[in-house]
Amino acid sequence: MTTVGILGGGQLARMLALAGHPLGLDFLVLDGAADACAGQCAPLLLGDYDDPAALADLAARVDVATFDFENVPADGARRLAADVPVFPNPDALALSQDRLAEKTLFRELGIPVPDFADIVTRADLDAAVARLGMPCILKTRRLGYDGKGQFRIRETADIDAAWDALGAQAQATGLILEGFVAFERELSVVAVRGRDGTFRSWPLTENRHVDGVLSTSLAPAAADADTVHTATAHARAIAERLDYVGVFALELFCRGDTLLANELAPRVHNSGHWTIEGAETSQFENHLRAVLGLPLGDTAPRGVSCMLNWLGAMPDATAALAVPGVHWHDYGKQPREGRKVGHATVRADDAQTLAQRLTELGEALGRQSQVAPVVARLGASTTAG
Repeated sequence: MTTVGILGGGQLARMLALAGHPLGLDFLVLDGAADACAGQCAPLLLGDYDDPAALADLAARVDVATFDFENVPADGARRLAADVPVFPNPDALALSQDRLAEKTLFRELGIPVPDFADIVTRADLDAAVARLGMPCILKTRRLGYDGKGQFRIRETADIDAAWDALGAQAQATGLILEGFVAFERELSVVAVRGRDGTFRSWPLTENRHVDGVLSTSLAPAAADADTVHTATAHARAIAERLDYVGVFALELFCRGDTLLANELAPRVHNSGHWTIEGAETSQFENHLRAVLGLPLGDTAPRGVSCMLNWLGAMPDATAALAVPGVHWHDYGKQPREGRKVGHATVRADDAQTLAQRLTELGEALGRQSQVAPVVARLGASTTAG
C-alpha cells in the first residue's frame, strides 16, 4: 500500500488523509505538536520540520511526501527530497515564502501586481512611501499569513509606528512595502498540475475576509469569460514556470476589468474547501492524484456552493444540519480565539436556493452578518442573469 508523508499536521493534512483513505492510501504526518488534529486521522510522527533524524525517519516510511502549509522550512523539504519525492518541489515552496520573490516572479510573467518596494532600512521605507503614496502596507517578506506581519500606513504619523512594529525584521528576514489596492472583490484560482504537466482549475471563487482571515468563499464566482480566462492563464503560467505538481491557489484582487495578483499559496487552500461537496473532484483528492502521478479528476462544479469558516469555537451543529444542503466539518481542535476550528459548506443547484439556505443557516446560528454579503452577491447575480 502506498504511504504519503505530510509535513504539517493541521486541518489541511487531516482533510488530505480523509480524501486519501478511499483511494487506498496510508499516511504518516510529521508535526511538532502531539495534539495536531491530523493525528486523529493518520499516524503522527513527532518532530521538527527541519530535524534531520525526524526527516530521515519519515523518508524511510513513506513513498512520496507533501506539505500542508507554506511555512514548512524549505531546507527541511529539500533534505527530505534527497531521499523521497516531494511535491510540490521545495523551490516552489521557497519562492512562496518570500513575498518579494513572489511578486517579482509575477511581474516577470507579465501578471499585474500592486506596486511594491524592497525595504531594508528606514530610509528605504521613507522613500518608498513617498513613491507609492498612502495608504500602503508594510509587510514582512516571510512568515506572514492570515493578516499577520502587516502594518497599514494611512498617514505620515503611521510610518514611525510601522517601523517600530516591523523594522527589527528588516535585516533578518526583509520587509516589503505594497501599494494599497482599492479592490472591488477578492478572487482566487484553485488549480492543480499533475506530474505529466496536465493542468486543471476549479471555477473562480469569490472570497471575503474579515480582519485578514477568510470568512466566506462563494463558487462559482460571478465572472465573465475574459476574467475567467485571464485568471486561469495566470495560474497556468505560474505552475509551468515552477514545474509545479499538486494543488495551489492564486489569490487575486479584482478592480474593474483588471486582476492583480496578491499571493500564491503552494498547497490545498481554504478557499477550495467548497470542492469537497461542491465539485466532481475535491482539491484534496486531486492533490493526492497529482503527487502520486495518477490521472487528475474532473474539476467541474456541482451547482453553487458557499464555504463559511468557523473561528474560535464551533457553532451548534444540530441547528446547522437541520438546514438542507449543509455539510459540516469539525477539525477536532480545542477552542481558541481566532483559531480555525472548522467550516461548513452549503450547496444548492442554483443561486436562489443557495441564498435561501444561507439565510436560514445564518438565522439558525446567529451568523446573519457573516452570510449577508454572500446572500446579497447571489441576489445581484440572479438579477443580472
